[in-house]
Amino acid sequence: MDQIWVELKHWLVSLAPAAVQPWLAALISVAAIIGVFAGLFALTTLLERKGLGRMQNRYGPNRVGPFGLLQPIADGIKSLTKEDIVPRSADAVVHYLAPLVLVVPVFLALAVVPVGRNMVAVELDAGVLFFFAVGAATELSVFMAGWSSRNKYSLLGAMRGLAQMISYEVPLILSSVTVIMMAGSLSTQEIVRVQSGYWGVLPQWNVLTPWGFAGFILFMIGAAAESNRSPFDLPEGESEIIAGYYIEYSGFKFALFFLGEYIGMFAVSGMAITLFLGGWHAPLPFLGWIPSWAWFFAKLLVLICGYIWVRGTLPRLRMDQVMNFAWKFMLPMALMNLLAAGLWHYLGSGFVRWLICSLLVAGPYVALGKGLFGKHRAARRRYRFAE
Repeated sequence: MDQIWVELKHWLVSLAPAAVQPWLAALISVAAIIGVFAGLFALTTLLERKGLGRMQNRYGPNRVGPFGLLQPIADGIKSLTKEDIVPRSADAVVHYLAPLVLVVPVFLALAVVPVGRNMVAVELDAGVLFFFAVGAATELSVFMAGWSSRNKYSLLGAMRGLAQMISYEVPLILSSVTVIMMAGSLSTQEIVRVQSGYWGVLPQWNVLTPWGFAGFILFMIGAAAESNRSPFDLPEGESEIIAGYYIEYSGFKFALFFLGEYIGMFAVSGMAITLFLGGWHAPLPFLGWIPSWAWFFAKLLVLICGYIWVRGTLPRLRMDQVMNFAWKFMLPMALMNLLAAGLWHYLGSGFVRWLICSLLVAGPYVALGKGLFGKHRAARRRYRFAE
């Protein structure tokens, strides 16, 4: 069961002539990535709407199909049949290309994420570098959408999006550098292999070290900001700029933006699993009989539920708060975490290493938190109900 999909691919490829086999193998990998993650996108939209409904004391989708399970299909049909409206003054070519420029790079980023043992579409020695390089193209699509629409709210949303994505990309990449330092490789397969052992019953995952835990938290916060997820959904702030950079998009183009954001969230979560959560390895030694790809998607589902929980819990931040948090807290913490990882490598094993590295992570966290938020103490709020 662990290698069933690998064996199925090899069998299908073996049926073709030798000259066609490399192209067929690439085509099967592309089709598998698009099919699996597009299906996961449909499942996540339903899970998110149902989950947020329960958090907000309402039902969520419950009319289309049993328990509303067919709602993603209805939404897809609506997106395909809805009228595509392009503003008269818009740059039609750039307006058309923007959603494609968003969707294509995020699917490319998934090509280097190992979703199971021997299950990676493209095995590169610089896989992590490729992931962040193609992911940077999403910023271009945000600018293209905002500028080409000839709408002041679209342009404001694009400028917000660029400022936020560039600011949080710096700590996002720096938090992953610690893992690259410890693994000594940019290969995603090698990073997963390094985390394959166990300390007794505990897995040797990077997240179970002081620098790994801090790096994981920084990475996930940066991932939420890169994906425009709440509370960092400033580029599409409905209360101020209506819908942000894609306000002038409708029909299937809007659905592509929606798809691109969710696939980007899956991609960056998959990279977080690869870097910090042991990739496709089981959390306990005696659970190794469960297929590796099942563990990867189970971890991915947990992270998705975390995104939904945060969205239903935290309010949207102000733009100055978002920028201050990135440059005055996230960036210094990421730099201090690099120092902690370096000392972890050279101090050798033992209690002293744990103590020093934990203090190097906890000390800046407390100091930076007091410096950034100490002056802004929230007053106790009194709730008054109408009679």
